[in-house]
Amino acid sequence: MGEAVKFELPWPPSVNRYYRHVGPRVLISREGRRFRRMCVSRLAGAFPKLAGTVKLTGEFYPPDARRRDLDNILKCTLDSLVHAGLMADDSQIKRIDIRMEDPVPPEGLVYIELEEINETEKKNGKRTCSN
Repeated sequence: MGEAVKFELPWPPSVNRYYRHVGPRVLISREGRRFRRMCVSRLAGAFPKLAGTVKLTGEFYPPDARRRDLDNILKCTLDSLVHAGLMADDSQIKRIDIRMEDPVPPEGLVYIELEEINETEKKNGKRTCSN
């Protein structure tokens, strides 16, 4: 549909460090808020807001060779993209292609590409089962 939006972000905190429990409440941690502020400063107003169905392609370059779960770093990244105003809600993302790459010391980084996809593209990827 439209031109793909491509950008780099700093390495995000994992979902395990993104939230903090304070009594009965769950809050975004200090580290999570700092990451969101960095995303907003880099992205807010830099790209038009994506209104339709979105495909996300991501390359995650950790800061070191420790084992990490790829799904634990995705939530913070997606929430920060919404907070930066790139889309109204991360439920707009219907396709995700992400991979963990080799470390990029000392800070690590994330390369993201977002692209609106049309309904025909979305439906062509459906599988059917014949039982």
